[in-house]
Amino acid sequence: MAPTTRITALAAVPTIALLLVACGEGADNGTETDAGTGTEIQDADAAGTEQDADNEEAATEEAESDADPEAADGAGLRVAVATNEPWGAYHVEHVADEIAAQAGTIELIVPDMSEVDEESAVASVPLDEADPLDYDLLVINGAEEWPAEVVQEFDGLPVVASSTAYLQPEEAPYADDVRPRLTAVTAGSYAEQETFAVYLGISEDEIEVVGVPELDDTPESAPEPDTVLILTSVTHPDETGGAAPGAELLLETAHALSDEGYEILVGLHPREDESLWEEFEIAEEGSAEAAARAEVAVGIPGSVFPKIAAVGTPLVGTVDPELEVPDYLTTTGEMVESVDEALAAVDDAEPLSTDELEYVVGPLGQAGPDLVSAWAEGARLSPEDAGL
Repeated sequence: MAPTTRITALAAVPTIALLLVACGEGADNGTETDAGTGTEIQDADAAGTEQDADNEEAATEEAESDADPEAADGAGLRVAVATNEPWGAYHVEHVADEIAAQAGTIELIVPDMSEVDEESAVASVPLDEADPLDYDLLVINGAEEWPAEVVQEFDGLPVVASSTAYLQPEEAPYADDVRPRLTAVTAGSYAEQETFAVYLGISEDEIEVVGVPELDDTPESAPEPDTVLILTSVTHPDETGGAAPGAELLLETAHALSDEGYEILVGLHPREDESLWEEFEIAEEGSAEAAARAEVAVGIPGSVFPKIAAVGTPLVGTVDPELEVPDYLTTTGEMVESVDEALAAVDDAEPLSTDELEYVVGPLGQAGPDLVSAWAEGARLSPEDAGL
């Protein structure tokens, strides 16, 4: 898959036409001066010309400012996205509102429409129907086979890599293919920054830490007594992605906690089989919001763990010997390998410290605008300008 590089053309600044209207008082003054000395007419004309020039320059500067992408920080940005999970729109749903607020568009490029989530806030477009000219940049969340294919097909676009899901700290199979096309790279947290650098084969200082858009409005913790949030992963693989080991232990733990008298609230992974958890209350509001209702959260460690930690909810992770996650996810709470260990850990669970939160969660409150701003900056650069 041979990468090609093309320098992005700068957007042209629109021409501003100025309409200058002479006022009646000015005409009267000109007539009176004409009856006196010709010199005064010349001076008045010169002053008027100078004023006209000043007005025109000011208007031009204002127009350039309005058209300058840096002044608009992503206004009208047209974003195409390709994710490691080919139909994984949920990876970017939480930035869709910010894009829309800035009069932009965001669309997920997919192999076909067979696995598309029709209720997603992000529309899907099959690759064979997508026109690269309809977008200002391509955003990828990894360097697996599918995003690498889209990078190759979208030959003329700048490419930005944004970490939106946990990855392993080892170089990706298609990192060599996508790396020469990158104009910007972002991560949600400092922990993600470290992992993403290894994954892409670049330096950490080339990655901007922006935070997690989903947490710009972090829910305020108001735990309900004896309520435990269960955080599922994916029990069965499908065309969108693989399964996570440990679902059986988590399900057994949920039943054991229920038998102990705990109220069980289930935060479903977007691809989880909901029928497995039908005996419990499903958190329709989403896992991060539901965490505010829980005294403790128990689940298979994944990208949702830092988000739950940001709410202030203590975490317990159920782990399986076959489960592989970055080390920083296992530092978000007590990790257990049995039901008995899980029950004991729930009793003793504590929230993360401020320093631990900063490392695994990143900055809070401005992630959506900062992420879109980083995308807009990446859209204006060529790979050579970016220096990655």
